[in-house]
Amino acid sequence: MSEMSPKEFKHILVGVDDSDDAQLAFRYAINRAKSDGAKLTIVSILEQDNMNVYEAMSKDFIHGQRSDLEAHVQQYQKLAEQFGIKDVTTVVDEGDPGETIVKDIIPALKPDLLVIGSISKKGVRKYFGSQAAYMAKHAPISVLVVR
Repeated sequence: MSEMSPKEFKHILVGVDDSDDAQLAFRYAINRAKSDGAKLTIVSILEQDNMNVYEAMSKDFIHGQRSDLEAHVQQYQKLAEQFGIKDVTTVVDEGDPGETIVKDIIPALKPDLLVIGSISKKGVRKYFGSQAAYMAKHAPISVLVVR
């Protein structure tokens, strides 16, 4: 162990929503991306569990919700770019956040670090287990859980 240097990441994936922990995760991710010169991908998942059956069946409702979420995630992208991150992309998808990120997004994008907040802000998941715990257990890459 002649020299101990921290691992540098090339592609950081950060999960965002409106929770305080997700805000902290985003701040950590942009700082880490800047210091490592890493690509940053910002992801948010439209949870269909939070919709009633009529909303879930309405294409207009889903499209409106998705459009709102995409606009919100683009605000995160602007903040990251203003902070000096040169390579920033966004992903908005639908489904169960933990499963969608672990099973679909990580294999497709191949990041080497996932940064997430520790607390789910809504839904039954806050009572029956954490999305963060699921992702930390099942993700094939390093996971940093911020609180």
